[in-house]
Amino acid sequence: MAAFCVALPAVAASLLLLLLVSWKRWRGARAKRHVLIVVLGDVGRSPRMQYHALSFVQSGFAVTLLGFCNSRPYEELLQNSRIQIVSLTELQKLPVGPYIFQYGLKVVFQSVHLLWKLICREPAAYIFLQNPPGLPAIAVCWFVGFLCGSKLIIDWHNYGYTIMGLVHGPSHCLVLLAKWYEKLCGRLSHLNLCVTNSMREDLAENWSIKAVTVYDKPASFFKETPLDLQHQLFMKLGCTYPAFKARLEPLDLATERSAFTERDAQSGVVTHLRGRPALLISSTSWTEDEDFSILLAALEKFEQLILDGESLPSLVCVITGKGPLKEYYCSLISQKRFQHIQVCTPWLEAEDYPLLLGSADLGVCLHKSSSGLDLPMKVVDMFGCCLPVCAVKFRSLQELVKHEENGLVFEDAEELAGQLQMLFSKFPDPAGKLNQFRKNLRESELLRWDESWKQTVLPLVMDT
Repeated sequence: MAAFCVALPAVAASLLLLLLVSWKRWRGARAKRHVLIVVLGDVGRSPRMQYHALSFVQSGFAVTLLGFCNSRPYEELLQNSRIQIVSLTELQKLPVGPYIFQYGLKVVFQSVHLLWKLICREPAAYIFLQNPPGLPAIAVCWFVGFLCGSKLIIDWHNYGYTIMGLVHGPSHCLVLLAKWYEKLCGRLSHLNLCVTNSMREDLAENWSIKAVTVYDKPASFFKETPLDLQHQLFMKLGCTYPAFKARLEPLDLATERSAFTERDAQSGVVTHLRGRPALLISSTSWTEDEDFSILLAALEKFEQLILDGESLPSLVCVITGKGPLKEYYCSLISQKRFQHIQVCTPWLEAEDYPLLLGSADLGVCLHKSSSGLDLPMKVVDMFGCCLPVCAVKFRSLQELVKHEENGLVFEDAEELAGQLQMLFSKFPDPAGKLNQFRKNLRESELLRWDESWKQTVLPLVMDT
């Protein structure tokens, strides 16, 4: 009897283990062509993960995409019957208690909520996670993968702890905790992807994590915008934003005119206006790793050059995006008294953003990586539209922006102002530096996301 009592727990444990293994194998058999993609952020503002979802579907997988649904994703994603979008609840900041208490409560809530949402989904062969943010998502996704037989793939866009360090300082207890967590849990994945060779080397040397570099590439819809579509876009935006409206109404009231283009009433042909302003564009998440005071100071210097008699065009500067510091910078912009420069800060529909990039004359990027190891996807999109870029210098930027080849690199407002002066001198000059950069981008025949993904990610997934 005593032997039976001793053996019973062991037998029960063995049966439980056998049931668990059988259950995992059953789920694994059902999950072969299903992927769970997790973004603990706004899906609509996570283009790389949207591209991953579409690429998985094109390769025969079904996809469930979990994330916050604050912004509208690409229409192609919404219309695809093999992609299910599951909304995660975002816990708003509590008005009471110290910050550490609020953050701890947020982590606990997100852990339980994400665990519940993942467990309730159909079984998946892979859980594909964007990092950052990885706290608490890495641990939760690994645990669900352990229970369900799913393999965890982490796509490293940056380090979460370095972004926290911009707000709290690198020695803050939460930043140090986040770094320890990220380094420990990052090793739990079956496969790691990252966005630069610099990050791949850093992961290997300092974190003992082997990763594969998968560079951001533009989607096929990022391309130069035909002039008639430019005109349609400008007329549409002009209904909301005065910067796109014509400065002078045409003599023929049947003629359509924007600030940049004109459609002839008789022939319907669209042409650029003589003496039109140059269109400069920058996109941002309005976070601490982008200092827009550099651009504003450069614009002030550019304005002064015009007032001093330099042969330079007026500027329309469009800064797109949403984020926590937008209100702060909009307040600074409203205090400027520009005479030859107009600044507007729209939030564009997903379909209009690539059209505007393809219509612009110059892009400006102020992204200064918190880790120095990631690359700005906005520049990738601009290059897809053959749009030359001026970008602020940081460690990994040379992997994307080639100085004096596809754009220019600057360190401060003085240098950026000089570059704007040089690029827009005698605008629009077909023989100028701006058009030479555009020609170089056209000739580079940049590899698109779909082809790149099939060459890099798909073989890794099939091997895994």
